[in-house]
Amino acid sequence: MTFSPALEQRFEKMLKAYPEGKTRSAVVPMLIYAQDETGAVTEELIQEVAKRCGVSRLQVDEVVGYYSMLHRKPQGKYHVQICTNISCMLVGGTELYEHCSKKLGIGHKQTEPTGLFSLEEVECMGACSWAPTVTVNYDYYHNVTPEMLDQLLEDIRKANR
Repeated sequence: MTFSPALEQRFEKMLKAYPEGKTRSAVVPMLIYAQDETGAVTEELIQEVAKRCGVSRLQVDEVVGYYSMLHRKPQGKYHVQICTNISCMLVGGTELYEHCSKKLGIGHKQTEPTGLFSLEEVECMGACSWAPTVTVNYDYYHNVTPEMLDQLLEDIRKANR
């Protein structure tokens, strides 16, 4: 499997940063960076990361199954994640997720037919003090209200027309 020259350089630098025999620590960041470039974690990608990090295919597959930020199928151009864990739930996270689901017309781990948005209900994002929290790709939004979410989605739609 080949990647862009920039990603190949990033992988090379990353693998050199770990001591001999400890390159398995690079599995998660390699998967995230490769997923960003390829759109999803495929079987081919799992095998490639396993080979480069010196671990088994099964070990990489277990990592993919464990981390919610790794996806086996392509997500929307804008992947909306809404926390419904206890802190977010107590201040409207569940209602916010339901509002977004209705607004976008999709449910958990689904993508709009246009491919613009995908939606995911997630556990703790580590931003409990600013609940409810929403991420769009890698951008965090705190203390989100349904009105704020509507505006965010509309701004994204306008920017992509």
